[in-house]
Amino acid sequence: MSAADIEAIAAQWLERRDGEGWSDAQSAEFEAWLAQNHAHRAAYWRLKAAWSQAERLVALKSASPERSAPATPRSRMRPLMFRAAAAFALVAMVGIAAKIYFAEPAPRLYTTAVGERKTLTLGDGSQIELNTDTRLRIASGNTRKVWLDRGEAFFQIKHDEAHPFFVIAGEHRVVDLGTKFLIRQDSARTEVALMEGSARFESTIARTKPAILEPGDIAYATADTVSVTKAPEHTLANALGWRHGVIIFDRTTLAEAVSEMNRYNVKQIVILDPAVARLTIHGRFPSNDTNAIVNVAQDIFGLRVEKRGKEILISR
Repeated sequence: MSAADIEAIAAQWLERRDGEGWSDAQSAEFEAWLAQNHAHRAAYWRLKAAWSQAERLVALKSASPERSAPATPRSRMRPLMFRAAAAFALVAMVGIAAKIYFAEPAPRLYTTAVGERKTLTLGDGSQIELNTDTRLRIASGNTRKVWLDRGEAFFQIKHDEAHPFFVIAGEHRVVDLGTKFLIRQDSARTEVALMEGSARFESTIARTKPAILEPGDIAYATADTVSVTKAPEHTLANALGWRHGVIIFDRTTLAEAVSEMNRYNVKQIVILDPAVARLTIHGRFPSNDTNAIVNVAQDIFGLRVEKRGKEILISR
């Protein structure tokens, strides 16, 4: 839903609340709409403030000695107030955008190609290691803030209580409390694994409270849910295998192994048989070598392998 659509719905709620016949059921529906997304709350209160200002301006105009016309009923003033409110809201948004544009330098952008890794060292000594096909932005100036737009990164942060370090991934935020942690971000979910220290995991999802992560905790967040589980130490160690150029599988289905291997290689493996996809493998594999998986498929499982362009097809 676009910002304009949200503003329009917020205006409808504002008019309904100001009208007659407001019921408990409508109130519950309104509160649920506000809780769905922080953008809903921001749009409503921005419009509410603009409307209040518009009401004051209309009242002053009606009381002006320059005009002797009778007072206009409140219901007839609403269209004018809506236009004034919309104008005030637009001016406010333009003003804020201009302030941000002119006051804050653009973040520095860092990316990695498929199969590439990169290590960044920040001015305070903190390090960020980028995995394959990753896009990350770092705020300019003294602000300790980064945005992980996609991909995966390992953070080793120098803690500074007076200047917290923030990582924003989708609708979620990780606040460093003296930490080593891994974040993986894609279109479906955000995954945060804490290796050392502690961190606060925050989300804009309604009714979600911040969670303090401890070593071994993994937070999983989608568009609708947030959960935190405890993982064995070897699971966390395996998740960082890419830092050394390897992928570690532990009784992993062939489908999951292929999906992970495909992240690191332009040549993609495709499994054609659902039964083959459920086979499990175990071991360490070079992340940039699709033949390692292909050899297991042929030599261990006796599967058929066919190379076709940039795809490697596996079947019975």
